[in-house]
Amino acid sequence: MTLTLVLVLALLVGLSLGLLGGGGSILTVPLLVYVAGMDAKEAIATSLFVVGVTSAVGMINHARGGRVRWRTGVLFGAAGMAGAYTGGLVGGHIPDAVLLVAFAVMMIVTAAAMLRGRRNPDPDRAHRQLPVGRVLLDGAAVGLATGLVGAGGGFLVVPALALLGGLSMPVAIGTSLLVIAMKSAAGFAGYLSSVQIDWGLTLAVTAFAVVGSLAGARLAGRVPADVLSRLFAWFVLAMGTFVLVQQTPAHIAVPVLAALAALGAGAGVCYGLVARCPLRRAVHRT
Repeated sequence: MTLTLVLVLALLVGLSLGLLGGGGSILTVPLLVYVAGMDAKEAIATSLFVVGVTSAVGMINHARGGRVRWRTGVLFGAAGMAGAYTGGLVGGHIPDAVLLVAFAVMMIVTAAAMLRGRRNPDPDRAHRQLPVGRVLLDGAAVGLATGLVGAGGGFLVVPALALLGGLSMPVAIGTSLLVIAMKSAAGFAGYLSSVQIDWGLTLAVTAFAVVGSLAGARLAGRVPADVLSRLFAWFVLAMGTFVLVQQTPAHIAVPVLAALAALGAGAGVCYGLVARCPLRRAVHRT
């Protein structure tokens, strides 16, 4: 029953990836930790494999449609691979609790990025010539985060590619899949030196995630993307909070949960009832 549940949830993760073009991989680690029963390091390493393969498969259709900028993607991805491999090596020696806290923070950052939404870059701000130094620096930084916590970082890579490379949003999304596949492979290689992989489960989860992503890609455009993205973002935010609370020492868990609930309620009241709420302006960029 547990295996069946894991595979069904992997299918849903892939479906969200296909529908949204990103974000679904952020759920793979909690799925493997809290449902499959893996420890944090094994879950992160497995997630990197799943995300890398799924991104590589998803990139094929974008490449056929001319939506992959190879030079920009390879440059950003090469820097990301160096950072991700380092993150994988370091992550193998960091306590599980610290990794899960870092992952929860990444989930919250991802949710915030999804709530803010994607938009095409301002032509006056986008670089007309590729700033190689900045691309290498940003790629390494995003890759380091990927290697440490196992998240593909699509919602960090896409804006960077759009702004630094001057890419349109469809091309940035397609190119980001190349970048994610490259740095996920490097991060996975870094973890292999200290983590044992359950290859049977890993390949099964990967296969179901790939099938889900292909199905999601076919459904894309038939579902209101903005509504779906916002609902998914709130779910990721809730999951990130859950993981954070799970890693909180038992004697302070209740006060922390109460504080988070109060903060969430206050943010909801501000967003829903206060016309000049900073949260509303941040989300809608007004």
